[in-house]
Amino acid sequence: MKQGDKPVHGMWTSRWAFILAATGSAVGLGNIWKFPYFAGEYGGGAFVLVYLLCIALVGVPIMVAEVMLGRKGGMSPVHTMKKLAAESKVSRRWAGIGYMGALAGFLILSFYSVIAGWTLYYIWDMAQGGFQGISAAGSLAHFEGMQANAWLMLGCHTAFMVLTMWVVARGVSRGLEKAVQVLMPLLFVLLIGLVVYASTTPGFAQGVNFMFHFDFSKLSGEAVMAALGQAFFTLSLGMGAIMVYGAYMPREVQDRRTGKTRRVSIVSTVGIIALLDTLVALGAGLVIFPVVFSNGLEPSQGPGLLFVTLPLAFGQMPAGVIVGTVFFVLVMCSALSSSISLGEPMVAWLVERGLGRPLAALAVGLTAWVIGVGTVLSFNYWKDVTFLVGTFFQNIDFLASSLMLPLGGLLIAIFAGWVMKETQARKELAMKSFGLYMVWRAVVRIVAPLAVAAVFLNALIGALGG
Repeated sequence: MKQGDKPVHGMWTSRWAFILAATGSAVGLGNIWKFPYFAGEYGGGAFVLVYLLCIALVGVPIMVAEVMLGRKGGMSPVHTMKKLAAESKVSRRWAGIGYMGALAGFLILSFYSVIAGWTLYYIWDMAQGGFQGISAAGSLAHFEGMQANAWLMLGCHTAFMVLTMWVVARGVSRGLEKAVQVLMPLLFVLLIGLVVYASTTPGFAQGVNFMFHFDFSKLSGEAVMAALGQAFFTLSLGMGAIMVYGAYMPREVQDRRTGKTRRVSIVSTVGIIALLDTLVALGAGLVIFPVVFSNGLEPSQGPGLLFVTLPLAFGQMPAGVIVGTVFFVLVMCSALSSSISLGEPMVAWLVERGLGRPLAALAVGLTAWVIGVGTVLSFNYWKDVTFLVGTFFQNIDFLASSLMLPLGGLLIAIFAGWVMKETQARKELAMKSFGLYMVWRAVVRIVAPLAVAAVFLNALIGALGG
């Protein structure tokens, strides 16, 4: 098998398998609470418009570039970048993009598994009726009690990591693809059902207004940076996941009706992924805020909204046990679809170095689990132990999410726009419209790098200033 023709790990069986997988990678915990909160905090519809513009000018162009590099290389991000650097006759140091992406995804997996593990506990507790009639103080105490219980958090972290790496260990077609074929349709069905339910609540109109009311007075520089950051991070860019998923993307698929083969367009495929990711984020807001406002509660940022305010709301509403359980199953599905993509780049690299996939998945999962123990302890025994930017968890999060991801995205844009031979890029993208190709090339060479550099510098200055 030639590595330039087929990925050594297998391929997605269809274009839609790739779309589901990449959407699953993009849709995560941030979609469920971060985007809706940002929309309400920074001007509602005005923020949404800026966010969509950032998706179009930053997220989609870089995602197209990352998928293109992955499909051209056909291997893990590390070996893909080594191969493409050699073909472009530039320094092999460009392979650092692959190393950094795989490492960033691995580090994020270590703490993502901890936070996602909370959803397993909340599914169980919600289904048992643990939040029925609970007070605001009781909901907060429940959340803080879970965080203080290191053994409980460790158990949830372990369970979620085992589930994640079990899927990864089964490979591309039997593991990753089978998982997203179940998780993503289930996620959309649950989300649609919850939106329909939310539309019947008395706070639905207020929730819609909270998210979509145009208030341009709130569009500060901070709001624009939030939109830029969210647009970049929501598509899972710079962490190797999209590049390695792109490596498994077929160039041609067979039309089941005509039997003829047709080329798989990277640009239109990425456009669909960005649209689905945005719809999930908007749908989550249409579920969360009507429930919150219907119960006379105030929306809050971060884990507090997801794990304190919403359980309180579910505990006070009719059928709250059922609706709340379904909601946290939805959150768990989104978290799992993202976590399997975080582990895949590092596993793919180890497989290429000679390890069997099950053993590679075990090695990556176990090492990430050990690092994740530090995150577990950051919420209890080590919560007062701080250095650099905060706790152990805050440092790992800052290193991976605020530094490595934007830096990786910046270098991807530079390589695709300035380093890679233009003939190779044009051949791989195969855009029918030359004008559209020139627009992409201009954006990925100039606009996207400047925007991502701004996100990177903003995070760095914020940390140093803090």
